[in-house]
Amino acid sequence: MAATFPFAAIVGQDEMTLAIQVVAIDPSIGGVLVLGDRGTGKSTAVRALADLLPPIKVVKGCPYRCDPSQPAQSCPVCVTPVPDKAGKPTKLPSESRAVGVVDLPLGSTEDRIVGALDLEKALSQGIKAFSPGLLAQAHRGFLYIDEVNLLDDHLVDLLIDVAASGENVVEREGLSVRHPARFVLVGSGNPEEGELRPQLLDRFGLSVQVKTPQDVALRVDVIKRRDAFDKDPVAFKALWQNESDQLQKRIVKARKALDGVSIDDDMLTLCARLCQQLGTDGLRAELTLMRAMRALAALQGRKVVKTEHLIAIAPLALRHRLRRNPLDDTDSGQRVQRCLQDLLAA
Repeated sequence: MAATFPFAAIVGQDEMTLAIQVVAIDPSIGGVLVLGDRGTGKSTAVRALADLLPPIKVVKGCPYRCDPSQPAQSCPVCVTPVPDKAGKPTKLPSESRAVGVVDLPLGSTEDRIVGALDLEKALSQGIKAFSPGLLAQAHRGFLYIDEVNLLDDHLVDLLIDVAASGENVVEREGLSVRHPARFVLVGSGNPEEGELRPQLLDRFGLSVQVKTPQDVALRVDVIKRRDAFDKDPVAFKALWQNESDQLQKRIVKARKALDGVSIDDDMLTLCARLCQQLGTDGLRAELTLMRAMRALAALQGRKVVKTEHLIAIAPLALRHRLRRNPLDDTDSGQRVQRCLQDLLAA
């Protein structure tokens, strides 16, 4: 497996790295969409996500990576444990695995994504068996789609259905399989090459816009780090291993502290007023704001969500939910900041 650039060594894209850390703390936020110029480190940052995630316990031998303490009801492998002689249910064997960050290539077929008939077993053994696809590999992990705005429409519809239900249902070629597929969507792309369908856009909790750094010293620093990694990836990762370990410990600590972070009614009211003023549809925006602010506070070791957390999170959580205003060509993130400043000043 090719070495990935260390997440801790990424520099110059603070908004993107913040969004990824927040979603790593609380996956229920709903994923990250990273849009921006070519060559700004979008794919590098997403593929480095694995550095932030501690290993998880999975049922040994389960292709769907089920949690041994709570196996999915829809998993065809992790059936209800058979009671032992004493009448107590036997425990499912478990093992530790890295959290999956699964790439969905742009040219993937539907069979590769959802799974299909295992042709090798069918031809060699005459057995009708299911071969799990990318959605099975992404369960309890992250599904990464590069150039997500160029994905075929029928695959977009498929992903929307699975992301909403948390299950993948395959009925084809004489097979009828239902298995768990709960994952966090992470997408990247260049908006100049095509727009994302609103149905899929709404499935991303946070949206980040990355731009080419204009500071010369920063550009030189980025080039030097990338050059050092390309020359010797192993040595470069070893150089940043301590920072990577510390970052992972912060993520783990924040996850444990997440339930203890409080958010008062005044802050929730401010979130609701902000979304109302911006004209966002539904209540998903408020829920995303609340979860993301709480995760950011936990990352910073804070027990209470403050206004500073709302200021940092609001553009990420709301910019992709705004309706287009033909009379206002201001950047959507700036529109969010402007509206929030007006509310805070009132």
